[in-house]
Amino acid sequence: VEVVDVRRRTRQREKTMYAMKLLSLCALFTRSSAFAPPARTSAVRSVATKAEKINTKVDLESPKVVTMDSVDAGKKKVYCRCWLSGTFPLCDGTHAKHNEETGDNVGPLIVSAPKAE
Repeated sequence: VEVVDVRRRTRQREKTMYAMKLLSLCALFTRSSAFAPPARTSAVRSVATKAEKINTKVDLESPKVVTMDSVDAGKKKVYCRCWLSGTFPLCDGTHAKHNEETGDNVGPLIVSAPKAE
């Protein structure tokens, strides 16, 4: 009777230890950044999804916004990359207010052409 009792208690302990290990692994996986979604802060801009558009102002009826331009020799142009400029495709500095409000670091694209010799 005593041997059977010891075996039964040993099996129960093994089951309990297995359950505890399983729970520990579950807790680890749900807390790990590889398995849980990242914490969101106002300073972190989320990646655009199908439901969330970046462009909310410029040529919305077009399937793709494309702009062709040229830069004269010795000149430069400053292009918007935040999609918020009132003078799109050229930058009007609106990104500075956006960066201050959100903690983002977006800036313009500056294109220059060397002087002709």
